[in-house]
Amino acid sequence: MSQIPIDIPIDSTSENIANETFSEIIKSNTNTLRNLIRKLFNTSASTVSIGLIGLLGYAIYKSYKPSKSSQNSKAQATLLNYVEPDIGKFKRPKEQIDEIQKRLDEFKLSDEILKQVMDILEAEIEKGLNRSTNSEADLKMLPTYVCQLPTGKESNDILALDLGGSNFRVLYIRLRENEQPIIVNKVFIVSESIMKGTGEKLFSHIANCLYLFMKNHNLDLNRTYPLGFTFSFPCRQLGLSKAMLLRWTKGFSCSDVVGEDIVATLQRYIDARGDIKVKVCVLINDTVGTLMSTAYYDRKTSIGLILGTGTNVCYIENIDRIGTLDPFDDLDQKQMLVNTEWGAFGENGSIDFIRSRYDDEIDKTSINIGKQIFEKMVSGMYLGELVRLMILELIDRELIFVEEMKKNAYRHALFTKGSFYTKYLNEIESDSNTKFTRTKRILKELAGIENLSNEDCAVVKCICMAVTKRAGKLVAAGLAVILKRMNRAECTIAVDGSLFRYHPRLQAVLEKTLTNLVSSLNKFKIALSTDGSGRGAAVVAAVAAENDPIFK
Repeated sequence: MSQIPIDIPIDSTSENIANETFSEIIKSNTNTLRNLIRKLFNTSASTVSIGLIGLLGYAIYKSYKPSKSSQNSKAQATLLNYVEPDIGKFKRPKEQIDEIQKRLDEFKLSDEILKQVMDILEAEIEKGLNRSTNSEADLKMLPTYVCQLPTGKESNDILALDLGGSNFRVLYIRLRENEQPIIVNKVFIVSESIMKGTGEKLFSHIANCLYLFMKNHNLDLNRTYPLGFTFSFPCRQLGLSKAMLLRWTKGFSCSDVVGEDIVATLQRYIDARGDIKVKVCVLINDTVGTLMSTAYYDRKTSIGLILGTGTNVCYIENIDRIGTLDPFDDLDQKQMLVNTEWGAFGENGSIDFIRSRYDDEIDKTSINIGKQIFEKMVSGMYLGELVRLMILELIDRELIFVEEMKKNAYRHALFTKGSFYTKYLNEIESDSNTKFTRTKRILKELAGIENLSNEDCAVVKCICMAVTKRAGKLVAAGLAVILKRMNRAECTIAVDGSLFRYHPRLQAVLEKTLTNLVSSLNKFKIALSTDGSGRGAAVVAAVAAENDPIFK
């Protein structure tokens, strides 16, 4: 069909409709539709008239969901994309389905149960903040001595270290007012032998990595650089640059470090090299780094959450509520970030009523039996193992993979502790409920299972979804307690960690559950923190360096 030349006049009514449609499209960032409108203005008058009517309806439809402001609707929209398979529809004996469902139900948490957990957590927070009961509390509620959020005017060249797992990062960060930070970083591996070796091996390795980074990035080795250290383990903070390690977590067990001042120890090994000039100005937890990094852009940030290999949270607390705080010199400060160390929640048995048989097994075979109970239920280090243990029990009871297990499949990796990585949950939960392509590939790799049935794939996907849904709900319950304590009209929750970052629906579960548990007056926003641990330490170090004559 031939086109009439461009520049056809359009009546004002049509133009107004186009502008309104255009506005809605901009809100939803639908670039394709925006380009279609431009194209329509360059076609025939009749095409414009007909096209605008159809396009208007389509644009409103497309822009309606993104324009909804409630977290609940966003969460529901996301969750609709990840529908749990209906294992009851497959040709499987009812008694088998009932047996499988009974095990899945061990991970179910109603809002009523979550509110019980919230009450217990609130009591533990109060115990942790009270000097007379702190020693009995699971949550140690550690003061951080970080009392001010960044202003965005911080300016300096900073080094930062981030140690919180088997990956260790060194960063160089250039902060300038009204400019985006320039960040260069390098990831180094912390081997298992170092994680479980001596403190000397660990800190010598850190100092060596720091030197290699500075040399390879041509930093001035004659200049003294301030350094912020993100150290993601429980410490008794006695100031910004003095912190005593309380205990190791996340698979670390280095000797001769617990009870030592981490800042002084690291400084000693840096100085011993003699080839770099670096002063460790601050030590912070990764949750504090996550909060501070996001607060650099969003002043409403009041909570920092880590949801990765491990889990922890910090938040802004009134200083007059922190009973464990030693006499504080800066009387002008009314608030301080508190590091909850909530991974230890449940060590006193207070949440045993929500633990499954698989949680018990995880704990009994861990290197820290009876410790970090909450962390073992929600963090990336353990979720894959929870799934593996349930799969093994179903195999043992001949409820899945019955024919496949007759082919000597028991020798494969699935039967090795730790082989079912949490990243597999991300893939399996993103899988189609009709083809299960990813699930079949993963189980072939792990157990050599060929021609896996869709029925068994559906069961595996249901297990993964049950485990991660429980994790999201428990984290949401914890955040709800903190939101209620702070009682702010608006709060941004900064989140970092591989589990949160890569899981297809965890944020949606978190948002939906949290919306159900808190008042509508406590508005919240969940924000993924970018480079939180490193940049947050740099921001705090930049503030500290401003008052240190060594950097003048």
